[in-house]
Amino acid sequence: MYRFVLTRQWVCLTLITLALIPVMIKLGFWQYHRHEHRVAQNQLIEANLRAEPVPMTEVTSPGHKVPRADFWRAVTATGTYDSAHEVVVRMRTDNDDKVGFHVLTPLVLSDGRVVLVNRGWVPGGDDPRAYPPVPAAPAGEVTVTGRLKADETSGGSGIKDRKGLPDRQVMLINSGQQAEYLGKPVLGGYLELTDPSPEAGPETVADPDHDSIGPHMAYAVQWWLFAAAVPVGWVVLVRREKRDREEAAAKAEAVEQEPATA
Repeated sequence: MYRFVLTRQWVCLTLITLALIPVMIKLGFWQYHRHEHRVAQNQLIEANLRAEPVPMTEVTSPGHKVPRADFWRAVTATGTYDSAHEVVVRMRTDNDDKVGFHVLTPLVLSDGRVVLVNRGWVPGGDDPRAYPPVPAAPAGEVTVTGRLKADETSGGSGIKDRKGLPDRQVMLINSGQQAEYLGKPVLGGYLELTDPSPEAGPETVADPDHDSIGPHMAYAVQWWLFAAAVPVGWVVLVRREKRDREEAAAKAEAVEQEPATA
């Protein structure tokens, strides 16, 4: 009755069906793990943003690689801005997705070490290669508070570190690169300024999103439903093929019997 499933066409279809099921299950778990990662990251961001600020010198040092557990941690630093060595970071967007620059100003500590401070976003001018208008950093000793961020790399950020850029313009915020530029020891990572927020200065970078969990869980459920639907679809096709073959055989038999009856 079901011998047709041993034909070449049906054997190929069955093999494809058997291959699709584990692939879809695996894709579902991949999306589920992405969901778990997003939830864990949201919890980390929220915990670090709510924590009491600590001196940046206690959590990082020159050449230090900021671990994920310290991302977005609230930190403080006290020093004097070195505006003469300020640079801008190209191709950065504000809270409305307008393209401009981030302003990166070295903050020199009392012991001579440097903290990189991302003071925020400014729009570009008419000439994208020209240094944009940047509000001056506060003079004298200041205490700043912000979020600790890890050094940016091309591999981690997806931003290509282009060469031959205009003077005082960079593509990445990287303490190692800035240490070479400044000729001073620079603490690993950088401080993304949150306080004090200047009244007429760069636009402060918004808090990272830690409320949305994204669509990954929904995608995981969809893949698992697809995996469950594949064998059901195979059974439906088999039964339909069986019914069509039976109907075709019945019609053929009726045609053969007509001359004999006549």
